[in-house]
Amino acid sequence: MSQLSVYSEISPLKKVLLHRPGTELNNLTPQNMHRLLFDDLPDLAGAVEEHDAFAQILESQGAEVLYIEKLLPEVLADDGLRCAFIEDFLSDAGFVLPGHGRDYLVDYLRSLDVETLIETTFAGIRKSDLPNYQPHSLSELLAVSQELLIDPMPNLYFQRDVFTTLGRGVSLNKMRTATRQRESIFPRYLFRHHPELKQTPIYFDPLQDSGFIEGGDILIFNSEVIGIGISERSSSEAIEILAERILRSEDGFKRVLAFKLPVERAFMHLDTVFTMLSHATFAIHQEPQRLFELYELSLNEKGALRTRALVGELSELLAKAFEVEEVRFIHCGAGHPIDAAREQWNDASNTLALAPGEVVVYDRNHVTNEILDRAGIRLHVMRSAELSRGRGGPRCMSMPLLRES
Repeated sequence: MSQLSVYSEISPLKKVLLHRPGTELNNLTPQNMHRLLFDDLPDLAGAVEEHDAFAQILESQGAEVLYIEKLLPEVLADDGLRCAFIEDFLSDAGFVLPGHGRDYLVDYLRSLDVETLIETTFAGIRKSDLPNYQPHSLSELLAVSQELLIDPMPNLYFQRDVFTTLGRGVSLNKMRTATRQRESIFPRYLFRHHPELKQTPIYFDPLQDSGFIEGGDILIFNSEVIGIGISERSSSEAIEILAERILRSEDGFKRVLAFKLPVERAFMHLDTVFTMLSHATFAIHQEPQRLFELYELSLNEKGALRTRALVGELSELLAKAFEVEEVRFIHCGAGHPIDAAREQWNDASNTLALAPGEVVVYDRNHVTNEILDRAGIRLHVMRSAELSRGRGGPRCMSMPLLRES
């Protein structure tokens, strides 16, 4: 696990990090789901079955699958780190029991074995989880009138967003929404304290750096060029910080292409609009020229960050970036306005490449899957009745740690 190496979206996948959906999905309700960024309530048993099938596809194609819930105990087995983690978790939670109640909650979390502690931080805490707690004040009585004392983290199965492997380093991303900002505690402890990860270069630190950036907006085109979306979830300020650090690193990247996206839920991340299928071939939603403004960030001869707007057709600009005569766009829903809108909503363009020309896709996107198949793309089709309710596809659910060079 100590060797992180990702210099491409499409090189053969060798190691990947996932989170198997857990009890956190059962703490979604009609009242809190929109605040927690869900449009519907997934069935946990169905989501787990689909996720296990997803992991089996990855393993069958030679990828080692790691789970964040299995790595964290290797860090939190240390008593001092576990106590610090509990304090950080409660500080990030946004709502905790006041006064005496907070002390009770700390004692409760410290009483749990490490695996149960991790599961509890994922799942959130219900009032019924603390049957022996007796409020001592009016503020505590008011607090426990709520059924959920601490919110769940149902978006955790989208491991793509909270951190990003870039070359041999990582960006510990700073999520835009309050409900997802809490997720950053997990990679933060992994990459600062895990014995095999704590030497990893960190190119963005959510505790120190300003702005917001999420992994769904970051695509590694090749060993020299990274694409980042300027979206409702990723700010230009954070992109500039990350770009300057990664371009000055020893990882060899030379340019960052910044794509300005419409501020709409359907286009929340760059990888909801397009993903790479093979070298210079993309699954893409609608006419990209309508969607994008494009900027290039690089270092000048003095090592300072330089930014310039790129003018021209997207296909021509990307062809230049990939040093090919032309790029190929395969339009989701065959470009039909109704089919494209339906299937992009269900992440038809959010494919995960296992190797060049070989991708994982959701079964529900029939029109797009058919045209991908006709285009010679090898498809690994997975069920998506429950996982898709969280508005993310196969790429969203996976964080590559190692791709073949």
